[in-house]
Amino acid sequence: MANSLSGRALLAIILAASIASTIGGLPFNSLPVVLGSMADTFGLPPDTIGMMGSVCFTGYLAGTLGAPFWINRIDWRTLTIVSAGATASAFALSATVVRVDILYLLWALIGFFASTMTCLGMRILSDQPDKVRALGVRLGVELSITAAVLFALPPLLIASWRYTGAALGLAGVVLLLAVSALWLPRGPRGVPASNAAPGAALPMASWASLAVFFLFLVGNVGLWAFLERIGAASQVAPAGMGMVFAVLKLLGGVAGFAVAFAGERLGRRLPFLLVLAGSTAGLALLASGGGLVTFALGAWTWEFFFTCGCVFQTAAIAHTDRSGRAIVLVPAAFALGSMVGPGLAGYLLADAGIAAVLGLAFASSLAPVLATAWRRSSRAIAA
Repeated sequence: MANSLSGRALLAIILAASIASTIGGLPFNSLPVVLGSMADTFGLPPDTIGMMGSVCFTGYLAGTLGAPFWINRIDWRTLTIVSAGATASAFALSATVVRVDILYLLWALIGFFASTMTCLGMRILSDQPDKVRALGVRLGVELSITAAVLFALPPLLIASWRYTGAALGLAGVVLLLAVSALWLPRGPRGVPASNAAPGAALPMASWASLAVFFLFLVGNVGLWAFLERIGAASQVAPAGMGMVFAVLKLLGGVAGFAVAFAGERLGRRLPFLLVLAGSTAGLALLASGGGLVTFALGAWTWEFFFTCGCVFQTAAIAHTDRSGRAIVLVPAAFALGSMVGPGLAGYLLADAGIAAVLGLAFASSLAPVLATAWRRSSRAIAA
């Protein structure tokens, strides 16, 4: 499909798919702010609020696990309209209820339908000739829009209307982003029937790449979960902490666009070495235990290269499966990594301190480099 389109048409598809994918990222990226407003509005205890997030991730995981079986069989424009409409409706309905059990149900639906948008965006971008560039643009667009939403949501809506304002505001954003359906292709083209068959098994290389991505996520997401605690241990004041985390989101977008600019020119091995080197530098700064400046530089450096690593890993997964089904399991790997990483990091932090959490992140960043070296040596032996 991609090779027969003009540059302008390709760009329109990439941008439309990136915007559609942003719908899938909104519940996850806005979760702390939205759940905080929910706690204040309904007076819910922390365990209930935490369960709300878990329920959302459960719905999200369910949607991603089923995606390989239907992603090539449903009209993509119709899917966007239906899923965006369902996500927006669930957000809007959640603003009108006070029963916790109904909120659980609605947040499970939000997670489920939002996940289909993430899967769809990745599936469309996996068809593009330069997968690294397309996926980099996606991440840059998604995080830029998310940063704008998170910047506006607290002062404009949550401050006055609390959770009701947050839920209705996100519903409106989802509907606005759904306009991207007008520029999406209706389905895959140029995929051999044998590869597109929904019942066909994924290549072993796809499963191996997904497993490596999971390992990459475990330690790094675990570090993300406790990054604020590391800053507090470095005596960073609340105002400084807010500045550090605000810049983090913007740097995520910058990283996505930087990878998009580089595209496939870095090859398959060099990107993982660069990510490891950059992540190690960031982890070393975080381990030094300095004040605000050292913590900020360490957190920003680590975030930039972690985001780049996510794009490069996703592109590597896309290269293993021409049917595009493997890439729609990337959100599932992310969800699983997000479930395992924080728990493991919390155990290490309590038992062995911050150094153990940083060590786990380093080990996870090392996984793609070791996997690439192992594949190269296996091919050399086979030859």
